[in-house]
Amino acid sequence: MSNTNEVTSETSNVWNNHVSIPETPEGFTLRTTYPTNPDGAEVMLERWEAGSEEPPHSHPGDDMTVVVEGKMSIQFYTKSDDGLVADGEKVILNRGDTGYVKAGRIHDAKYIENCKLVYVHDRAFGFTAED
Repeated sequence: MSNTNEVTSETSNVWNNHVSIPETPEGFTLRTTYPTNPDGAEVMLERWEAGSEEPPHSHPGDDMTVVVEGKMSIQFYTKSDDGLVADGEKVILNRGDTGYVKAGRIHDAKYIENCKLVYVHDRAFGFTAED
């Protein structure tokens, strides 16, 4: 993965737009879900069977995947005149790992083992298939 596209918990928009809530402990902030909060995040609990996969695609917002159980891989791509070209080595995420993908970054996902994931998308979720 190239450094210009690397996204972390410090740079991902998933962690923006948190607010304080009255009558809660000092130091606590939260970000509620979209669509009740237009600056919110969509959150999904996903299950994927071993051997299943997502084709190359992108999302309109930054996303974060936490692997609760299982093992998966993500391959990033760039577009060229000849189609999609792999950009860097596959990223392997195991149980307990967190992966971030920047908005608009083309990637696939392959589920090596049965997976349970917590998926968070900055604002409204979208899926754009890439050729």
